[in-house]
Amino acid sequence: MLDLKTVNDVMLLATGRGEQRAALAQDASGGWQPITSAQLRHRVRALAAVLQQWGVQKGDRVAILSENRWEWPITDFATLAIGAVDVPLYSTLTKEQIASMLRDSGAKVAVVSTAKQYAKVAAVREQTHLEQIVVMDCDPAADPANQAVQEMRCNAASFSDLVGDLGAQAIAALADGSEEAFVAMAREVQPDDLATIIYTSGTTGESKGVMLTHGNIASNLNYSTAPFGWTEKDSCISFLPLSHITARALDYAAYSYGATLAYCPHFDQLSSAMLRVKPTIFVGVPRVYEKIREAVQLKSAPSKLKSSILKWALAVGRGNREATLRGEKARSFSSGLADKLVYSKIRAAFGGRVVDCVSGGAPLGIDTAGWFADVGIRIFEGYGLTETSPVVALNNRLAYRIGSVGKPLPNMQCRIAADGELEVKGPAVFKGYWNKPQETAEVFTADGWFLTGDIARIDEDGFLYITDRKKELLKTSGGKFIAPQPIENSLKSSLLVGFAAVVGDKHKFASVLISPNFPALEDWARGQGIDFSSRQNLVQHPRVVAEYQAIVDRVNSGLANFESLKRMHLVAEEWSIETGELTPSMKLMRRIIAKKYAGEIAAFYADEAVSHR
Repeated sequence: MLDLKTVNDVMLLATGRGEQRAALAQDASGGWQPITSAQLRHRVRALAAVLQQWGVQKGDRVAILSENRWEWPITDFATLAIGAVDVPLYSTLTKEQIASMLRDSGAKVAVVSTAKQYAKVAAVREQTHLEQIVVMDCDPAADPANQAVQEMRCNAASFSDLVGDLGAQAIAALADGSEEAFVAMAREVQPDDLATIIYTSGTTGESKGVMLTHGNIASNLNYSTAPFGWTEKDSCISFLPLSHITARALDYAAYSYGATLAYCPHFDQLSSAMLRVKPTIFVGVPRVYEKIREAVQLKSAPSKLKSSILKWALAVGRGNREATLRGEKARSFSSGLADKLVYSKIRAAFGGRVVDCVSGGAPLGIDTAGWFADVGIRIFEGYGLTETSPVVALNNRLAYRIGSVGKPLPNMQCRIAADGELEVKGPAVFKGYWNKPQETAEVFTADGWFLTGDIARIDEDGFLYITDRKKELLKTSGGKFIAPQPIENSLKSSLLVGFAAVVGDKHKFASVLISPNFPALEDWARGQGIDFSSRQNLVQHPRVVAEYQAIVDRVNSGLANFESLKRMHLVAEEWSIETGELTPSMKLMRRIIAKKYAGEIAAFYADEAVSHR
């Protein structure tokens, strides 16, 4: 088990292994280039010295606005090494959202990835406290005639310069620029010191800055990944946004154990990255696993033979599911044949070497977990929040139960309130919300337990189950409570459903908005001989509507009458992070969806006084 006290202990481990490979980064041609532990140390020291030269002191804030790339951890580690606080920002945020967070945090420096991200920050700079902007992609030879690029060069520093010659000069200018002095400075940071301010995505309300200390994060790292036994022989692709604590904690764990991290900046590059890097550890949000499942089903759908083989292999796997969930490999002839024809090809999509698949960020859904178990892949589902640094509970090789999120970590206490809400206490629970003392007080009980906002239960063996978000529970006008997430997950088990949002709070009955999985729907429509000229035209076609109504009816057959979905509407849009319906961890932005589709929702209930259907 790790024995970390601060995140700086992670940095010193990651950068103290000499010529051992620590990370992989893609060059301009797409090739993967190794970065050694010693190179990490040099770059962290250089950037830390520059920040000090700029007057950044302990407690000052440094914002990071970037996709996942090797410069991200350099900035993070350099900031924390001098006792400053970093403020990670999602790269998909608008300039108005960025302005609000930079202003609220009081960041003095912003480190951004590209000219596009620089333009956002530059447009709102006068509204903030920024003194310096650093750009990772700032090639002096690029686009000499481009006025915007020239402006960026004049008003921003080049990251490569700061970790290169300018950084070396800054180290030399320090009163003591020795290696020993750098290590001593990093070790002066204490567990109670603030490490980061992470702004929540605000699924149901205003975004808030979660304050996590070094001790919060370190205590979580010490316990969350210990049962997996990762070593320097392991590797992992960093593709979930590092502005989210789940991805960041995973990277910290990999660095601590000496595993290699490969940085993948864009989700559409993930498939090729898995084939090239061949990771042994894969951590994704549920939507990633759902997309892999959809791709397998789509690939087999056009061929009756392939479709029949997949169905047969899944049936074989279902018979071996319990063995798979125990971590055992079935040995029968049929399972061996199914593995050769189907399972091995699905593993190949992960690169062929994955040992540990972990899911977090949102509920996985037992149907998805079961499907992967049937092809021989255990997914270790976990649970946590930004406010808990993040892991509260996690399935692992030693303790696993499908449908649960695992047992709580040994250093985390859990209890269930009278109304079913999960309350937690432990060293990983956050310090509070930045500049929001009232909001902080509201999420703690009188005796100091953090209110997670999730409805949960704990079984007789200590496994934790999350059933829904307390604020997302719908209450019908008849007083019945409906948990939307399990219903939405059941709908998403159909290949044709991308996302679903159950609505109906304060109404007589529940209804649902469905954003189709358009690639699958378009293939299905062509196979049915349905002509369409647009997505709007497609979702309005009577046979398409009937197919989705059949999906809803199948789900309804397993629900209580008060839970059943009485009405449905297919939207012509594919919900995404960029268009605002999803958070970066792929959860529904319900308030955005409710506002965007207010007319469609109103139509569900236009005749509510006289009708239930």
